[in-house]
Amino acid sequence: MRTSVPRAGLKALACAVAAATMLVAGAASASAGSEQTAPEMGVQFYPDGDPGQCSGPQQQWTAAPDWTTPIRFDTDSRGGGCQLSFGIHDASNVLSGLSASYSWQVEPGSDAGQCGNQGTYALPITRFRATGPNIRVDTDGRGGWCNLTFALAGRTDIALDVQYWADGDGGQCPGHLPRGQYRSATEGKPVTVSVDADNRPGGCQLELRLRRTDW
Repeated sequence: MRTSVPRAGLKALACAVAAATMLVAGAASASAGSEQTAPEMGVQFYPDGDPGQCSGPQQQWTAAPDWTTPIRFDTDSRGGGCQLSFGIHDASNVLSGLSASYSWQVEPGSDAGQCGNQGTYALPITRFRATGPNIRVDTDGRGGWCNLTFALAGRTDIALDVQYWADGDGGQCPGHLPRGQYRSATEGKPVTVSVDADNRPGGCQLELRLRRTDW
């Protein structure tokens, strides 16, 4: 025996199915929209003279919590130096409230000509890829060295890890650690590395990693 369904009932059923479909699609869309992109640590590093003094990618953006590819300072009596800047790409605004800076200063008593564009600069944290002002590394046989300092503020759960090691004469890299060891810049706790590369063998290598302290 066939049972007929009134047209009004069919219409109500169709509306219910359509509403359920829209609800499922909306939930899927909301779920996709809630996915967050990991912030990226950016390093721009390129020569303004002899390229053998500045090894590594000229520009890189590395998602947290991975390490950036090392850059290598091997400045000496060859012409020119290395231009260097940093930035953080935070497309999902997961670092809201965080501020960061990098400073480039001559060691007291050293020849300031080795440390181009000295100052303290905001390390930009933006939804697009951008780095801050360039600093210039041009250490050589002149006396003394330059200090590069990273600092964070505004968040206690974020760290910027700094690996800095020598691949030759360690006197060129004051304060270096063995490769694989690192110091962490956190709120109120900056990290400084020093560059004194010259004609001695080898150079100094730098890697960075951005992470949450509970990662």
